[in-house]
Amino acid sequence: AGPFEKAVDVAVQYAEAVEAKAWGTGPGPSAGLRMQHQLFEKLVYAKLRAAMGGRVRQAMSGGSAMDRRLGLFFSGAGVQIYEGYGLTETTAAATANPPGRTRYGTVGQAIPGMTVHIADDGEIWLRGDNVFQGYLNNPKATDETLHDGWLATGDLGALDEDGYLTITGRKKEILVTSGGKSVAPGLLEERVRDHPLVHQCLLVGNDRPFVAALVTLDHEAVEHWLQMRGKPQMTPAELVRDADLEAEVRRAVVAANTLVSKAESIRTFRILGQPFSEEHGLLTPSLKLKRKAIESAYAKEVEALYGS
Repeated sequence: AGPFEKAVDVAVQYAEAVEAKAWGTGPGPSAGLRMQHQLFEKLVYAKLRAAMGGRVRQAMSGGSAMDRRLGLFFSGAGVQIYEGYGLTETTAAATANPPGRTRYGTVGQAIPGMTVHIADDGEIWLRGDNVFQGYLNNPKATDETLHDGWLATGDLGALDEDGYLTITGRKKEILVTSGGKSVAPGLLEERVRDHPLVHQCLLVGNDRPFVAALVTLDHEAVEHWLQMRGKPQMTPAELVRDADLEAEVRRAVVAANTLVSKAESIRTFRILGQPFSEEHGLLTPSLKLKRKAIESAYAKEVEALYGS
């Protein structure tokens, strides 16, 4: 691993040790880890904060679930990120990580006055004074969303023993294979995207015998990867056929599959030459994947995944 990758690992380990101490499950960073952290503070972390303006020490994150490792890295690098969760219908925040008791990878505990409930199907339900009274001139949508004061969010999640909420996916995004297996794609897609060469990942598999994936590339990272291996620059059409690149993406898929059972795992994938873009109607303005639009646009590629 290069120096930056080592700095990332040290920041994550340091933040994990601090987190464990805060929860009474560890002694805190060891002397050796503190020394490494001080070294990278000068070499990397201070420069990172300088690039962010130099004064930032705390930030809030919402809108989409943040990877636990990313939250740990920023904390270890000197920027504490408090992740929370809420909807327009809850007048913004419903849960948040409190200072000094952050649990990375979660969106925290219910804020004062809010109650969180996980329904039998895993859907997150919320109740509190900040929950809206209904959709304007749309009683049908209101009846579908509000149940005796409880807001059915459409999000899936889990609560731990301390009441910290983890978001696991969207109810409407659940894939159901022809064998009847339900798969929440978010976690798998996120893990595939963890690979530096991968830009986007979309799982398919509704009414199909198994789960497959469409993967797009981070072309800047791929360019660097080609240089490091002494390979010539390639066109997108050449890249998607490159055996070494396919092997790298396969590693990302194998790593993702360790999170789930065989029935839920990604059996095959297709690398695409171009990313999904808002310009082509495949992303929302907040850069979320438009699943049906992508499946429709790449119908031929999806059929090929199952045909082979």
